[in-house]
Amino acid sequence: MNEEIVFGIGGMGFVLVILTLITIIAVVVITQALKTQRAKETSRAEIARDEAYRKLAEETLSVQRKISEGQEKMASDLSLMKERILSMEKMLREIE
Repeated sequence: MNEEIVFGIGGMGFVLVILTLITIIAVVVITQALKTQRAKETSRAEIARDEAYRKLAEETLSVQRKISEGQEKMASDLSLMKERILSMEKMLREIE
């Protein structure tokens, strides 16, 4: 009878050790899975943010080009106006 008790306690101890190991492994696996999922979500968010910055940069370049074209047009218009004003001044000096 004494042997049965020892084997019973030993069996229970073995089962407890196995259950403890299974619990530890389950906790580690779940923790790693959650970390992996969090990393994927962070990566997706970074990719979306980078895409938004790229789009913003492209729009900025487009606006800068339009502004530059507008400035060039204004400069040429001002040049023409300057020429006309100079010719009008010359004509007025000749009339006087």
